[in-house]
Amino acid sequence: MQEKVLKLKRVAEDVVLPCRETPGSAGYDLRAHLRSPLPVEPGQWAMVPTGLMAEIPEGLAGMVFSRSGLGTKQGMVVAQGVGVIDSDYRGEIKVPLRNMGREVYEVKPGERIAQLVLLPVALLPVEEVDDLTETQRGTGGFGSTGK
Repeated sequence: MQEKVLKLKRVAEDVVLPCRETPGSAGYDLRAHLRSPLPVEPGQWAMVPTGLMAEIPEGLAGMVFSRSGLGTKQGMVVAQGVGVIDSDYRGEIKVPLRNMGREVYEVKPGERIAQLVLLPVALLPVEEVDDLTETQRGTGGFGSTGK
C-alpha cells in the first residue's frame, strides 16, 4: 500500500512551506503570501493568498481552521467558519479572513493566518427513501436535548 503524501507547489520562490509547529500539532500553519501589510477593517474580510497549491490525496479533504491565538487575541478568523479544500482542487489556497475585532488589523507578509488539517471524508452513495429510522430525539432541533 502506497503511503499518502500531501504534495505542495509554491507559486513563488519566497513562499514558506507550511509546517506543524510542535509534534502534537494537528494542523499545518498557512502563512500570508503578501508583498505588503494588508489592513482589514473591523467587520470586514479580505482574501489572503498563501502562495501554495496542493494535491490532497483522494479520500481526504483539507479543512482550513482559524488559528486560536489570532482569533481570540486579535479577532481574526476564517470568514466562513471552516474552509474546505477538495482533493481535486489545484488552484492557489487562499484564506478569507474576517476581522471580528474592534480595531483595524494588519495582516503582515509571512504571518501565520490559519491552519490546514487533513481529514478523511466518507464518500457514500445517496439513496432516496420514504422513511427514516426513528430515534429518541426525532425531529427535535436546537436546544431540544436540554442545557
